[in-house]
Amino acid sequence: MTGSGAEQDRFGGWFGGNKADQVKDAAQQHLPKTSGAEQDRLGGWFSGDKADKVQSALHEHLPKTSGAEQDRYGGYFGGGQAREAKEYIQQHLPQTSGAEQDRYAHWLGEGQATQLKDAVKEHLPKTSGAEQDRYGGWFGSGQADQAKETFQRHIPKTSGAEQDRYGGWFGGDKLPSRAEVERNLPTGSGAEQDRFGGWFGGHKGPSAQQIRDKLPHASGAEQDRFGSHFHVGNGHYLGTTTVGLLQATVLPSFGLHTGLGAIAYGIGRYTDRAEAKDWLWPSGQVANAWWSAIGVPVVYGGLSVSAAWAALSYDQKLLLTGVSAWGVRLFYRIVSRSLRRGEDDARYVTVKKEDPGFWNKAIYTLFLPEAVVQTLISLPFVLPFRAPVSSSQSSLSLGPSAISHSLAVFLFALGYSAEILADWQLESHVQTTDSTTLNRSGVWSVVRHPNYLGDALCHFSFSVLAASAGLLHPLAALGPVINYAFLRNIGGDKQNEEYQEARYAKENPAKYQQLQDYKRTKNSFWPRVEEFGNKWLWAVVGAGAAGVVLEQSFANAFAR
Repeated sequence: MTGSGAEQDRFGGWFGGNKADQVKDAAQQHLPKTSGAEQDRLGGWFSGDKADKVQSALHEHLPKTSGAEQDRYGGYFGGGQAREAKEYIQQHLPQTSGAEQDRYAHWLGEGQATQLKDAVKEHLPKTSGAEQDRYGGWFGSGQADQAKETFQRHIPKTSGAEQDRYGGWFGGDKLPSRAEVERNLPTGSGAEQDRFGGWFGGHKGPSAQQIRDKLPHASGAEQDRFGSHFHVGNGHYLGTTTVGLLQATVLPSFGLHTGLGAIAYGIGRYTDRAEAKDWLWPSGQVANAWWSAIGVPVVYGGLSVSAAWAALSYDQKLLLTGVSAWGVRLFYRIVSRSLRRGEDDARYVTVKKEDPGFWNKAIYTLFLPEAVVQTLISLPFVLPFRAPVSSSQSSLSLGPSAISHSLAVFLFALGYSAEILADWQLESHVQTTDSTTLNRSGVWSVVRHPNYLGDALCHFSFSVLAASAGLLHPLAALGPVINYAFLRNIGGDKQNEEYQEARYAKENPAKYQQLQDYKRTKNSFWPRVEEFGNKWLWAVVGAGAAGVVLEQSFANAFAR
């Protein structure tokens, strides 16, 4: 095509050149000079008894400038053409659905040249009016074979609407490979002429890294990126101000954790097992993530579960999967130990003996405070789903998205493998030594608490992944920081070792001495420089690298 891409330019090209002069002249005289959409609407507005008002209304109100829709109308009805416009509109504009075949059938109907009418009826498409259908019909039988083959090969196979173009490429289970994206994505602004120019021109598609850096990380459709397909005005998806963000996301999240904490408190008090709050730690955070990502759009947006899942971007699905994997492992670890013990955790047994009023205060001293902590820790995997607009507008960046994405996967695989190995090696040690000695082998030879270090790395990876997807709100960045502070100073290695020292000093002096030696030679959380020669350190680093390769392979396979 040699014109600008506008409808009138394309029609002029199709009926010009070596085509029948009669067809050309008649088409240029009677066919509309714009897209066909606007004149259809005007035909409806100025029909009936309103036709007399068209001349003065148009002269008075329509600008005579750049060629925008209202400017074009001004051109149609300006100058000395106002009188003809009234009669012409009533006579020629269609009063039907606006579909392509309806408009042309009426414009070229009664009183027109029989040859033109028959020719147009023969060649105009009898389909939806989508771009590919119109082109396929216009360049069908009897036209130049070269034009037919060219257009059928290059025209997109969707409606041309933005959400269809992107949704087809990135939606459902038909994600393209990186090579396909690089080969087929338009390089222009997205305007119709730019899209066609890019497909038929000599421009090459952007690189995979450029696409990943610049394209939205949801399905690409406007409604998917901004969540507008969930009822407009729904408070669960709005909140671009600080107050709105707190009201629509943080407070509902806190309400969920508080409710779950109250339930856990009731169960714990009834069974006299305070470890019920430990069961809730991983399960509550995973429940909040799934409720935010799937539950809210299903309950408040009217979507099915499958539709809510399909509306998530790949990065969002990966984030939700990582949170679930972390929570399932920790939940299994806590529950399996609890069931084997058959009684409350020894830490809580001691506290309950020392304080007869333990249960009267536990709701305020243990369960509700942890609900607050869980609300803050879960922000990186709650805000991207509850407040996608605010998260996108205010997102923190950690460099190019492809690099930060791989870093997030590496950190998660590193931390998760450290947790898995720590669990397995500690369990094997307990079974072979009956807990008479400390376990200082395997990943326990790197730091004293590899499981807590792995937990911190996993939570940090969630924020990095959200940043790579352009969805890390500054408030959500507090999540891994608060989790780290909790693990180091409240419910993690510090509390655990204080309990171990008190217990071993009374029950097992030899094991107490082993703990003192262990503390002198190994760090609690972060490896010492000397540990860079430790094979177990490089084993978990290798597991992290393998995780990146595995995820990239999965992503490429999923894209195909």
